[in-house]
Amino acid sequence: MNLRALVAAGVLACLLAACGDSGKPEEKPAASAPADPPVSTAAPAALPAATANAGKSVYQAVCANCHEGQIPKAPHISMLQIMSPESIYRAVTEGVMQDEASGLDDKQKRDVSQYLAGRAFGTASVHVGPSCTGNAAAFDRTATPSITNWGLQRTNTRLIDARTAGLSKDDLPRLKLLWAFAYPDALRARSQPTLAAGAVFVGSHDGTVFALDQATGCVRWTYHASAEVRTGIAISPWTAGDAEARPVLYFGDLLGNVYGVEAFTGRELWRVRADTHPNATITGTPSLHDGRLYVPVSSLEVTPALDPKFECCKFRGSVVAYQAASGEKIWQTYTIEAPAAITGRNKSGTDMYGPSGAPIWNSPAIDEKRGQLYVGTGENYSSPATLTSDAIFAIDLESGKVNWHYQATSNDAWNTACDSATPDNCPKEGGPDFDFGAATMLASLSDGRDLVLGGQKSGMVTALDPATGKLVWNAKVGRGGIQGGIHFGMAADGDTLYVPISDGEDGRTYPEARRPGLYAIDMKTGRYAWKWRAADVCKGRQFCEPGISAAVTAVTGLVLAGGMDGVLRIHDGATGAVLWENDTTADVTATSGAKAHGGSIGGAAGPVVQNGRIFVNSGYGIYGHMPGNVMLVFGKE
Repeated sequence: MNLRALVAAGVLACLLAACGDSGKPEEKPAASAPADPPVSTAAPAALPAATANAGKSVYQAVCANCHEGQIPKAPHISMLQIMSPESIYRAVTEGVMQDEASGLDDKQKRDVSQYLAGRAFGTASVHVGPSCTGNAAAFDRTATPSITNWGLQRTNTRLIDARTAGLSKDDLPRLKLLWAFAYPDALRARSQPTLAAGAVFVGSHDGTVFALDQATGCVRWTYHASAEVRTGIAISPWTAGDAEARPVLYFGDLLGNVYGVEAFTGRELWRVRADTHPNATITGTPSLHDGRLYVPVSSLEVTPALDPKFECCKFRGSVVAYQAASGEKIWQTYTIEAPAAITGRNKSGTDMYGPSGAPIWNSPAIDEKRGQLYVGTGENYSSPATLTSDAIFAIDLESGKVNWHYQATSNDAWNTACDSATPDNCPKEGGPDFDFGAATMLASLSDGRDLVLGGQKSGMVTALDPATGKLVWNAKVGRGGIQGGIHFGMAADGDTLYVPISDGEDGRTYPEARRPGLYAIDMKTGRYAWKWRAADVCKGRQFCEPGISAAVTAVTGLVLAGGMDGVLRIHDGATGAVLWENDTTADVTATSGAKAHGGSIGGAAGPVVQNGRIFVNSGYGIYGHMPGNVMLVFGKE
């Protein structure tokens, strides 16, 4: 059954709630509600019918009038349904919804939080780990960030130099697990860690952003965002030893909020919502450059389109530029110029809107020489299809003007209604849903040329001239599919491009065989340098499959790749041979003392390497993949 059919069948709610390996929520009775919602490293409990019915009554009486499209700025119910119950409870008790929920008693708040999330509060209460004391609590002002943006370089090549990494082939036999951090109430771990000042800064499924000590994993501070933080963390640089430096962290959340938070204190400096659409979300990490923050805006409007009564669709993707110091908006450039307008009615008599979609769910690459950034777009959500979906954009950094765009796949309009029992909102084009999900990069070759490179869910790599947007070459590396093909991120070292391929089973029939694995492309020619086909080591394990969906990371001479089978592998950059591997799904004892484990490695959270240590997140309990909740830190003995 593919993802679309799962949505149609209502199974996706179970998967989003992170069913265990059985595919069904664990049938445990919900614990009596404590004074505060507990956090858990275990699989969440099923929601008792009485709680679900009580929560549904509260929702229909108090919440539905705002969260089903009537209030444009209110997140649609489909957005709330992929939040954790703890996050929703925090929003209605001390967060952005506390005024609206002021008439509810505590039981009603708990009931509606669990009803919307589709699962009970966690039943295995744990602490996130010890708070730092002494030297471990102090931020090292001499340890300035060598990496400030998600792409590890501002050009998104995802290359870490040997000196910064402190890791070579000779070190690999000595690698061991140094410590593990268990994210509370989490089923997935998809925020890429950022390293600076002796700390690890990382977001989490329940919306908590952590500052942890790099050496021990103790907690320096926590900050609670409004919803899941699945972006990485960008950080502003400072001069080593500056006693007055106040570096800032930048990230986005599931509900489309963008944040500026002090790195040394966790104090919020500013927060803005990047787009007023109720389904707007931030998936790609904002890129920081020269005092400006460039934020890609995506959405989940494809999900409520399943309902024939939903007016599909009105969202359009964009990049928003902010003053990094204040959060003041400078410009916003949309991927579709005009707002959606009524195009007709569906079979149920509901107004249909278009054009829409072309979301951006990848981190912008910065081209300082040409004064522009590069992003890739996804499919249209409704007809008519535009020339800007499944496209690569070059946007002027100063003004937001579109310098050029190149469309790789035309006539791609799709939403979740297309393969369902209620296809009323399915656009006439009907797919194939081949986004540019992986972040676009700018690579400089040994022959003096620069190339803009994009990886697409179709499995195609596209190389363009950065000045004109003209096609230089393209290469079909993967079979392609709903979840890649190329999904979240490639890497480059010298003239070699490393291309991860997922090619997971998705219920579709394709004319080509699947080719999960890691591939090296000579960027001067577009031809293969080597191929590494992933073997199936899952042995029938549910939600486990070969292939690489997550972003990969290059360290001079090495490539680090986390698989959907939960295995972190280090490949030889010259041959593709696997030099070291670790099964991240194994149980570990976290810094909190609790047992935890990883799962499928997915999302844009690629491994990060510094001073001989590897920091990697594991767990991707969404869309039918193995849940998990850990960050693992490996280093030399």
